[in-house]
Amino acid sequence: MSKSKSISALCLAGLALAAGGAVAAVAQSGPAGDADGAFVTAAKFSEPTGEAMYRRVCAGCHMPKGEGVSNGAGFYPALAANPKLEAGGYPVYILLNGMNGMPALGRMMTDQQVAEVVNYVRTHFGNNYGDAVTAEEVKALR
Repeated sequence: MSKSKSISALCLAGLALAAGGAVAAVAQSGPAGDADGAFVTAAKFSEPTGEAMYRRVCAGCHMPKGEGVSNGAGFYPALAANPKLEAGGYPVYILLNGMNGMPALGRMMTDQQVAEVVNYVRTHFGNNYGDAVTAEEVKALR
């Protein structure tokens, strides 16, 4: 298997693992989804910290050190040293609404979890944006 196919498979596997726990939770609590039922919204991730959330949900595509990847099968932007993260509302918006090929994963997170994973990314991987996003700010953007 080529390196680009391996990375793509890894990203898909990471999303499948992250979504698998969410789907299992929905199966226990009942069905839920968008108007067309394509995206599960009732399930929530259980990671207690932004770092744990990043490792479980985000690193599969954005890579463990936030370096991202670009290959023939897809483009996963680098979060490391990313000037687009300077405004805290930008990554919150992306998590809540999705963008391009990224699903709206923030729908399966609490406001606090979204704030924590955004704050983790904004203060790691060569980013030094110290103005923390709050759960209240996330709630206002939902």
